[in-house]
Amino acid sequence: MNISSFVKKCGLLIAGFVFVMGSFFMSASPASADVVVVKMGSDKGQLVFEPKEVTIKAGDTVRWLNNKAFPHNIVFEGHEELSHKKLVQKPKAELESTFNEVGEFSYYCSPHRGAGMAGKVIVEG
Repeated sequence: MNISSFVKKCGLLIAGFVFVMGSFFMSASPASADVVVVKMGSDKGQLVFEPKEVTIKAGDTVRWLNNKAFPHNIVFEGHEELSHKKLVQKPKAELESTFNEVGEFSYYCSPHRGAGMAGKVIVEG
């Protein structure tokens, strides 16, 4: 084997190694976002969200769990992309919204709004 073919093979080996390692770092996922669970209806059957207010980071998700006294839904006025207007009938059914924008987002359950079933998501940067 002459020197030029040896250098070529070493160069290809190094290039392959760099490619594999680069692919690994590019596919490694960043820190995963959190998921916060909010019950729709208290364990005692009250028409409330538990907890009523949550504070999360941008990119996190809120998962609402149909708990008691259903049907329930989630309505954010002015934020249709976060709302789940269809009534959830089944026990333990879940709805999710991911919050990418910093701010305060008030919401309510439309059938039980008059009973005070409302909540707030505070999203920090």
